[in-house]
Amino acid sequence: MVVDEGNTYSGREAIRQWVANASTKYTYTAEPFALAEDAGRIVVTSHLVGNFPGSPVDLRYLFVLNGDKIAELEIVA
Repeated sequence: MVVDEGNTYSGREAIRQWVANASTKYTYTAEPFALAEDAGRIVVTSHLVGNFPGSPVDLRYLFVLNGDKIAELEIVA
């Protein structure tokens, strides 16, 4: 499951489509600069610069792992 920009994408096919749409819609670079753990989630904070509204922005990527796989990802400003 991925939560991004207020939308939830569940299942492999929905996530593949989300990735495909995001990669064609905007061009950007991301520079991770912080890593933490919060309430069982891995939090990676990155500085993004690109041709999207609000650029530049620092985003937090909140990962929930299930073994060695990503079970959930939430992207928040």
